[in-house]
Amino acid sequence: MEWNMIFELIDPRLLIVVAACWMLGYIFKQTPRVPDWSIVYIVLIIAVWLTIGLLGWSVEALIQGVLAGGFSVFGHQAFKQTKEGITQLKDENS
Repeated sequence: MEWNMIFELIDPRLLIVVAACWMLGYIFKQTPRVPDWSIVYIVLIIAVWLTIGLLGWSVEALIQGVLAGGFSVFGHQAFKQTKEGITQLKDENS
């Protein structure tokens, strides 16, 4: 799947929500009292809440919130896994 296709699904006004959720996910990851398994759900709820706050209540806002939250989690994981893959390749080639 191409990034452009994903960007077309998310309302451009919500890119700030994606960025905010990405940062909040990072903060929650650094917080010892927040279990790792719960971070994705917390980020999803915050994304929906922020999206409804920006766009108003509607089914579309709910869907956009889920997409924004999912995109932030997906983006973080894609970045993290790529970074780990590069590190492994460097270690194998050393």
